[in-house]
Amino acid sequence: MAEAYIVDAVRTPTGRRKGGLADVHGADLGAHVLKTLVDRNAIPDNDYDDVVFGCVDTIGPLAGDIARTCWLAAGLSDEVPGTTVDRQCGSSQQAVHFAAQAIMAGVNDVVVAGGVQTMTQIPISSAMLAAEPLGFSDPFSGSQGWVARYGDVPVSQFNSAQMIADKWNISREEMEAFALESHTRALRAIEEGRFDREVAPLNGVEMDETPRNTSMEKMAELAPLAEGGTITAAVSSQTCDAASAMLLVSEEALKRYNLTPRARIAHMSVRAEDPIWMLTAPIPATAYAMKRSGMRLEDMDLVEINEAFASVPMAWLKETGYPHEKTNVNGGAISLGHPLGATGTKLMTTLLHELERTGGRYGLQTMCEGGGQANVTVIERL
Repeated sequence: MAEAYIVDAVRTPTGRRKGGLADVHGADLGAHVLKTLVDRNAIPDNDYDDVVFGCVDTIGPLAGDIARTCWLAAGLSDEVPGTTVDRQCGSSQQAVHFAAQAIMAGVNDVVVAGGVQTMTQIPISSAMLAAEPLGFSDPFSGSQGWVARYGDVPVSQFNSAQMIADKWNISREEMEAFALESHTRALRAIEEGRFDREVAPLNGVEMDETPRNTSMEKMAELAPLAEGGTITAAVSSQTCDAASAMLLVSEEALKRYNLTPRARIAHMSVRAEDPIWMLTAPIPATAYAMKRSGMRLEDMDLVEINEAFASVPMAWLKETGYPHEKTNVNGGAISLGHPLGATGTKLMTTLLHELERTGGRYGLQTMCEGGGQANVTVIERL
């Protein structure tokens, strides 16, 4: 089977909510990473086959096929198309899968996969709020089939995070300790310059704005998101503004443009389970990926699992037995933000650079997604 290679990967800094990237139009945010990739790789812009971008809540400045708009806003060739993917939080990880699949099928040779999200301008669930005047309070309202199958149970990531904490007996204090470690790792990574090669500064923002100098005492003061619950803002991912992108090519393109591959896509799959639980799918998806690939989790030198809420990776760690010391080693979404549609390629960009920094061979990435889904990607550093 043909291989899909990663040649380059870049991301913007994560701008905190109402921070340094808050006023940047979504098209310009995505254009920045696209222009950066094109400028530093010897491929004429009209030779690119496609741009596949993840994005969620595609309204306002994110509407109208934002992948195509970002490419054009970057001043790049009119000839190159773009398509926008929504697999909720895993949208740009799915963009990588689609790009790699096109290359492995022999359909495309040069594809950019990435994502963009401007959460200051377009907060999470903005699309649902926009539909309220039409009489739709959520995507499931009015569906007889949905109610017959799942009942009138609220579908909420916050409920799911709490359900996971309860089922896996994860206390608030344990989640706060995990969150503190996320911030500690992120601040150390920034201080040591671990993100310098992957971040393309923009709008005067040189590095991620989201990591905090916090403490267990400060986190303990926060009220829970639901009465009697243990999930607080401190153990939740941060909303932010960011874009990220990766350049994937075929073996033929490597030779044609004299490129050096940095990694190959070793495995990709996606699985799903109960949508009411919603955030637990990385657990069975990881098991499925290892079975399909013939690899073992212990073969993975590093893992990136999105920190949507602390309970999500903590339950995954408990179920898999994988060491926390090799998971999200430079922090995660609790400290570095979760820009929804951009997070997939943001995490993979960090995973690639960290494999290169440490000399690791295999890295696995997974993340929980709306609808109870989870993508899994394994990359092999070359």
